[in-house]
Amino acid sequence: MKKISTVGVVGAGTMGSGLAQKFSQEGFEVILADRSIEFVNKGLAGIKKVLNEGLEKKVFTQGQVEEYLLNIKGTDSLEDLADCDIVIEAIFEDFKAKEDLFKQLCEIVPDDTILATNTSSFSVSELASAITNPARFIGVHYFYHAAKNRLVEIIPGSKTSSETTRAVYRFAIQSGKDPIFTEDAYGFAINRFFVPWLNEACRLLHEEKGSIGMIDAVCMKTFGIGMGPFALMNATGVPIAMHSQKTLEIYGPAYKVSSLLEHKAESKTNWEINGSETVPTEQDVKEINERMLGCTFFVCSQILEEDVCSATDLNKGAKIGLKWRKGPVDLMLQYGETEVKRLVANYVDLYQESLPDGIQKKYWELEFVSYSKMKNRATITMNRPEDLNALNEDVMKQLDLQFSKAEEDPDIDTIFITGSGKAFIAGADIRFFVKNMKSHTISNIVNFTKYGQTVFEKIDKSQKKVIALLNGLALGGGLELALCADHIFALSKVNLAFPETGIGIYPGLGGTQRTSLRIGKGLAKYLVLTGKSLSAKEAEEIGLLDKVISSDEYFEILEGGKLPELSKKTCSGKWLAYADFYQKNKLDSIFEGNYELAGLEKEELEKLRKSMSFKAPVAMHFAEELIDNARGPASELEKLTAVFSTEDAMAGLSSIGQKVTYQGK
Repeated sequence: MKKISTVGVVGAGTMGSGLAQKFSQEGFEVILADRSIEFVNKGLAGIKKVLNEGLEKKVFTQGQVEEYLLNIKGTDSLEDLADCDIVIEAIFEDFKAKEDLFKQLCEIVPDDTILATNTSSFSVSELASAITNPARFIGVHYFYHAAKNRLVEIIPGSKTSSETTRAVYRFAIQSGKDPIFTEDAYGFAINRFFVPWLNEACRLLHEEKGSIGMIDAVCMKTFGIGMGPFALMNATGVPIAMHSQKTLEIYGPAYKVSSLLEHKAESKTNWEINGSETVPTEQDVKEINERMLGCTFFVCSQILEEDVCSATDLNKGAKIGLKWRKGPVDLMLQYGETEVKRLVANYVDLYQESLPDGIQKKYWELEFVSYSKMKNRATITMNRPEDLNALNEDVMKQLDLQFSKAEEDPDIDTIFITGSGKAFIAGADIRFFVKNMKSHTISNIVNFTKYGQTVFEKIDKSQKKVIALLNGLALGGGLELALCADHIFALSKVNLAFPETGIGIYPGLGGTQRTSLRIGKGLAKYLVLTGKSLSAKEAEEIGLLDKVISSDEYFEILEGGKLPELSKKTCSGKWLAYADFYQKNKLDSIFEGNYELAGLEKEELEKLRKSMSFKAPVAMHFAEELIDNARGPASELEKLTAVFSTEDAMAGLSSIGQKVTYQGK
């Protein structure tokens, strides 16, 4: 498979420069090209400005900014792209211009260089006609702002090889993106419903169903977004919305461009956001909602019926790429099949369209945990990156189902568990806890945890080899799941922690027990009571994980390659001191000052005391008792009702990311 290390980007505008910046941040060598050195220098200046803003906000260090800039070279000569492993076109939306560019590139780059288009509106297969060896041609549709937005649609053309698709998928993940796959259909998946959503807002305005401010405000509330359709068009470009909608008119009358949008695009002016001070009536809200939801449900039902992409990817794309709090499939499930059918029926009557089959609930299944098999290996992937793969009831059930499938398959001898996006699993879904605490149904939390322990026990006791491949954050329940595996491998960027005592609770899925078995009670207490975040390297040093691996090794393992060789780790230095200190001293003694320093320096001890002073006392005492008694994961269930009934737990879980002063009750 083609390995990508040098990336060419053609087009130094907003999209191209954003891509160049992102690729450089992820360690790729980047060549940014445009037809004029003036455009190139403008793009490079924009990158430098964004990076320096990040430096001021302490997102980056000075050293990182310098390194990222060194990774990018600018040029006005396409000949300089000859050594690139992939070249991504990011020029303006003109079919002939793109076609001519690819013809030129084919004369410059080797036959195995992957060529990709970032088109948002043209057919990938049609553009491929300009390519020699079209098997290496593919669509990669990125979203604004490309340096920050993690979504990319991968669109294989009719002649794209599976090898090219796999190489681009690997590249997408290695470059910090969350990829979804779509068929080569106009608008692909996300623009197919998002652009008509913008267009429908323009129709409502034209029909005087509400002011710009009113329509924006209603949409923001209904769809859980920070900007309404008109504000969004102002941010990304009104002409872009109009041209994108124009390409979708092929789908039928409901997609016809609003005359108001057309006129606004021709005027080259932004929408004037006004009328937000007007309080809409219930009827106003109902009418705007019914049209905007009807439009969304209609187009998304067509997408699902036509199998343009999966319901999971459609939902994921909206939440990651458009920042919708609820994806369109979430909304369809929320409103229910009967109401979705009513809203879509009203919408199709308005535009003389046909009802799509996708309005049926059977099309709305969301896969949060995916399963794949390669010879004697099964891979289970936590597939909810928009929510950092957080554990909830649905995710736990699907994990159980997929693991059971692998467990019961006689051909499988090795099971890999990994994640997608920035996280392996970033703990449990806090919203579930808070909801049940407020409704005084803590029994639901206990039942969920009890079931989770049953699933984790099945993984822990499996006779097959289970390997956790940590791709990102492994916090709380995520780390607890990893500890059920026979071996844990992690990418160098991974961070691991038990943050529970900092939010008023304690690890309840075996964390107080399996951690002790793996690294001893002393270090288990250190991690649980302080909430200390460990880098992958630190976790390897103490034996919490077996080996830090590169991203190439990660993919090679998943694609059937050899497993890394293991070496015995011997815990030493400060880690032994931490272990000894927590082994010899109880929590109360530490806070009372009646402790034995063991191998710790006084200054280091004060840091630990300060760290623990910000944690919830009741949760810490329960955790210490559980670790000391070592009666197995089931013992954690005994204290759950008590800890979730505390005021500290409510305060901590309701104030994630904020400073909380715990009262010990």
